Order: sequence, then structure tokens, then C-alpha cells
Amino acid sequence: MEPLLEARNISKVYPNGMAANRSVNFSLQKGEIHALAGENGAGKSTLMKILFGMEKPSEGELRLNGAPFSPSSPQDAISKGLGMVHQHFMLVPSFTIAQNVILGAAPRKGLSVDWKKAAQETADLSAKYNFSLDPNKRVEDLSVGMKQKVEIIKALYRGAKILILDEPTAVLTPQETAELFSQLFKLRESGITIVFISHKLKEVKAICNRITILRGGRNMGVFQVSDVSEQEISRLMVGRDVALKYDKDNIPPGDAILEINRLFLKNEDGKTKVSNVSLSVPGGRILGIAGVDGNGQNELARAVMGEIPIASGEIRICGKPATGKLQGVRQLETGYIPEDRMKQGTAGDASISDNLISIRLKSPEVCSKGILRKKKISALSESLVGLYRILCSSADQKVSMLSGGNMQKVVVARECSTSPKLLVADQPTRGVDVGSAELIHHKLLELRKNGTAILLVSADLNEVMELSDHLAIMFNGQISAYFEDPSQVSEEELGLYMLGLKKQEGIS
Repeated sequence: MEPLLEARNISKVYPNGMAANRSVNFSLQKGEIHALAGENGAGKSTLMKILFGMEKPSEGELRLNGAPFSPSSPQDAISKGLGMVHQHFMLVPSFTIAQNVILGAAPRKGLSVDWKKAAQETADLSAKYNFSLDPNKRVEDLSVGMKQKVEIIKALYRGAKILILDEPTAVLTPQETAELFSQLFKLRESGITIVFISHKLKEVKAICNRITILRGGRNMGVFQVSDVSEQEISRLMVGRDVALKYDKDNIPPGDAILEINRLFLKNEDGKTKVSNVSLSVPGGRILGIAGVDGNGQNELARAVMGEIPIASGEIRICGKPATGKLQGVRQLETGYIPEDRMKQGTAGDASISDNLISIRLKSPEVCSKGILRKKKISALSESLVGLYRILCSSADQKVSMLSGGNMQKVVVARECSTSPKLLVADQPTRGVDVGSAELIHHKLLELRKNGTAILLVSADLNEVMELSDHLAIMFNGQISAYFEDPSQVSEEELGLYMLGLKKQEGIS
């Protein structure tokens, strides 16, 4: 059977000599859900950018429906029937669903946009695939799961026959994930072909027909998903066995390091974002905070780090009020892995080395009498690059040249290597592969063993349930449930608390 879309011997070498793809072959059969897996930096994103007209290959060719295919831009790829739903949504919050769907491809009525037709066409597409979208609802009022549906409908409206989904379940609850899978099956039945890029191997096994695995920019094989286990996929991706579950050392808790008392936070418009939250994290313990994005978890983490002001309540670190800005909170021996590694976590134009030592500039380890010790900095940076397995040409390379997962490892290396008393980790493994996630998890557990208190904010339920000693669920800015032992609750039940469909008794 002739492939619907085929990439033959694709190589991509950048001007700096870095090879992202090396003779990669990839093919899609009509109506399949095809997984694309690999470590961060394995070449997945580059290959998809080439298919979607965002990059040009250095060598090789593309074929669509048996004919040569060379998209000059994303718009050209879209016109040929390709659609891509990025991990970070590209929607206008103040627009309605219909306005977002038809943006740039609006039906006309004379010289004006035919809004009635736009709404009707959006509603028809939504009904066809059971997406249950109200075309007149504003995007800013939607849940994360609904926003993703808008992105998919937007691609289908433009005639997509091939859908590329990048980490589509990264921020979804189990219930939203199950609903999305049901809709993807319906898309497949209607003849839509789907590329499913994900680090969640359990989901790859549940939904995909075939899987292509990349490592170091090269093909490691194409397999029927039913023929390979999660462990085998992991091994092919990273070249070694990967731990998918962890044993935590049984150590007694220390004194309370982080104390949050009746905390209220408001945004710039005066809207309450966090309401009456009280939590405590002792040394040697991980407190997981789970919830659907946008329910106050990020604001809570940022408030602890002094990035946003407190409306009322109190935050104490090691018994001292944490009332200052970020720099003041850091002086209380606090590490911070922020949610956004690009905007908050790194300086893209600076080197890996500069990023790694940026919070140690006053330390005698790297500075003597106001003068930076270059040899010490170089030795420390190269050591951290090795310890955290950061894939790069050298520590002098710009951070912006790294893959997302390796950029994340730079942030984790910087924050964990100072052995903080408190670590605030906000989505520490979002968008990273199983090998990188394993490394990051081990570093968090090492800190825990050494007495660090860790506030772990994550939308990945498997992550918070595996790592956390205690677990709080947030919905609409409040704690909707708290579990002393996360192993006593299922992912499905946690999903109900995350969606606000259930609230634990005794929670105010």
C-alpha cells in the first residue's frame, strides 16, 4: 500500500554543523494514528518542521500521495492538507471559538465576513466529531481541554487530512484524555491520519497503530505498537533501561521548611486567583500540587518565590517571612524550577555555562574579590553538563541552541546542584522525554533524601503520584482535596477533583 506521506532519507544539518536529522525515513498510511517517539534532541521536532514547511531539508525528499512534495511554508503545507496542533496553543483569548477557527480563512459575504456562516460551519464541524463546542463562546473562558479541541477544529476547517499533534495530553486530566482519544478514533474512522508525538508511552500503547523511534537524529526502527512494550520503546529511545517507577528512601521528616497560611492571591484586575490556601512542607518530603492548568498552581509557586504579591496571608521559609522579591527568597536557600524554561528559566542568548552559574555569582566557588574565576566556572559547568547529561557541543554553546528537554536540564542542574533547603519545582518535566524525566526525578529524590523540602507542581498525574509523599489538588484557586498518602487514590478519582466534579469533605 503506497504511503500517504513519505519522508525519504531526510537529513538536516544547520550552519553551525549540528545535524538534527541523519538519513531519516518516515511514512504514514492513510487513516492510521502513528506515534513519533524519541529523546529531546532526537530530531522529532525538526522532522515535523520539515513536513510542515517550517524548515528545508539539507538532503532527502518528501512525497505526498506518491508525488514530490516540498512545502515552502506552513501555509503551503496547510493548503496541501497538513495541520499541526502545537503543544502551546495559538489562539486569541478574547476571540470567540468561531473567530479563532476562521481566522485568516473567513467565509465572505460581499466585502464583509459572513459571521453567521462562520459560526454555523464551526458548529457543524464540532458536531461531526462530537467536540461539543459553542462557536460563540470566548476562548478565554474555556478549559485547557476545550482549547485543544478548538485547535483541532481550526486545522480541520482548513481541510487537514493529516494532523500532527505535539504532546496533546500534556496538560489534560485522565477524563479529558479519554475524551480526546475517543474523538481521535472518530477522526481516524473518517479517514484523517494522525501523527501522535508524546513522551507518555502508556498513551502511545493505548491509541497508536505504529511507532517510529528516533535517537540521535537517526531511525531506530518502525514497529507495530502491539509488538513492543513500554520498556522496549524506552530502551530504543535512550539506549539503556529506564526506570518507570521509583522507590523512595524511608527517612523521617524534618522541621517545616515551607509554611503557607491562609494565602490569598489576586491578579492585576483584582480577580482572586488563590483563595484561603494553607500548606506545610517539612524537610525530606515532597508535596505534590496537581490540577488542570489555570487553577492557581502556577500563581501559588510564583508567590512562594516572591514573583507576585500576596493579597493576604503569610508565607514562611525556614521560619522567616518570605516577603521579598525573587532575589530575597533565593537568599533563604530556595531553588526554583519555573514553569516556562524559555521566558523565566534561562537567558537564551547566554551560554550554558553562564546560565548554570547565574545564581552563584557571589559564591566564593566562582568569584574571588569581585572577579569571576573562569577556570573554576569552566570546570563546574563541564561537570554539571556531564552529571545532568546535557547534550551540547560544549558549555560555551548558547542555551537557545538546545532542545527543550536539554534546556530544562540546564535549569534543573543550576537549581539542584546548590543543595537548597527548599525547592519549588513547577512542571519540572513538561515536554521532556522518558530518559530526561528519569534523570530529573532521581535528582529530586536525591534532594529529598538529603533533607530538602520540595513543592512539586505538575499536571502529570503519574509524576506527582510516583514522587509525592503528600498530594494536594487545586481547583478554581482552592484546595479541593488533600491526601497524606497519594497511593491511596486513583488517577481517575484525582481527575474528578481536578475538574471540580468532586470536593473532599472537610476542605474549606
